[in-house]
Amino acid sequence: MQRATFDALRSADGAGLLAEASAAYGREDEFALGTRLRRTHAPDLVAAALTQARLRARAVDKFEPADAARMFFTVDGYEQATRVGVARHRAARLAATLGAGAAVADLCCGIGGDLVELARAGLAVTGVEADELTASIAAANVAALGVPARVVHADATTVDRTAYPAVVCDPARRGGRGRVFDPDAYRPPWSFVLELLAGTACVKVAPGLPHARIPDGVEAEWVSERGEVKEAALWSGGLALDGVARRATLLPSGATLTDRDDPGPVVRPLGEYLYEPDGAVIRAGLVTAAADRVGGGLVDPSIAYVTADTAVSTPFARGYRVLDTLPYDVKALRRYVRDHGIGVLTVKKRGVGVVPEKLRAAVRPRGERTATFVVTRVAGAATVLVADPL
Repeated sequence: MQRATFDALRSADGAGLLAEASAAYGREDEFALGTRLRRTHAPDLVAAALTQARLRARAVDKFEPADAARMFFTVDGYEQATRVGVARHRAARLAATLGAGAAVADLCCGIGGDLVELARAGLAVTGVEADELTASIAAANVAALGVPARVVHADATTVDRTAYPAVVCDPARRGGRGRVFDPDAYRPPWSFVLELLAGTACVKVAPGLPHARIPDGVEAEWVSERGEVKEAALWSGGLALDGVARRATLLPSGATLTDRDDPGPVVRPLGEYLYEPDGAVIRAGLVTAAADRVGGGLVDPSIAYVTADTAVSTPFARGYRVLDTLPYDVKALRRYVRDHGIGVLTVKKRGVGVVPEKLRAAVRPRGERTATFVVTRVAGAATVLVADPL
């Protein structure tokens, strides 16, 4: 979408077109809707309105529906936008540490998802965005949602940051081929990230960031929402809390686990219960801290499964009762499935080179019972645990 088209979309005529397209989208065939709208509006404006309607419909997965219905998006801006629950968590942490009214620069603010939540948390926030269209969209979103924030069209690497006690930054991690996992390919570059982290900053990074890339004295926090890892953030200066190096935070509960909770690795024999740690716990390297919470230990030194003798409710791991222990042998597993009348089979795996879908097909589930196979290593040996979720 061109800047001129976006401006036209925000005119009185464009706003009416967008409202009509958004109201009809999903209820009317998109091709027919576009044909009808082009009878009275320019084709490029109709195309832009339909794109916005499509993105608004998708955006309810990341934003509150009432906000999504009023916001503007680009495809890349939507893809990189922070989910509202995660953005609120980060904004609340910043506000609690800095205090209400503190000035914060939101560098690489994109379409303004974090910007909005930072302002709603009571921070005096200025968004900085290098792309002119995206900066205009961020400003439009701030206005549409009525939050007290401002947006500056500028290169984040050249902005004077001296007026801001803290900055947040979300470097672009998408390229022409999709997501970028190498931190050296971030935009702005990793050297700029390190410059920010030498001060007081919060920088959003990919969850797969190698621990070795985290500077000393910086807290790395991995965040999951309803069991799915969403992102990681690096906190430096006065924003790093309590000398923590690694943290896993689970939303929406806000439960948190840190390296200070970690007693170190304990490997023990398989017990009656198996625990699968939350993805944020695994990414943060805190599996042994989760094991301590359930009074258990690792099933294998290199595997992120925990075993214990008791059933313990914990937000940091999903529990299973171990019903049977089988060798990793397809013929033996097929007999087990047949003899137990298993027709619905869930296969989980970790540390063993098996494709769950292929194993499921190979053992030929046909009965009426359900079962879960956990294929992993126990004390170094490939093993299948028949497990029942708690």
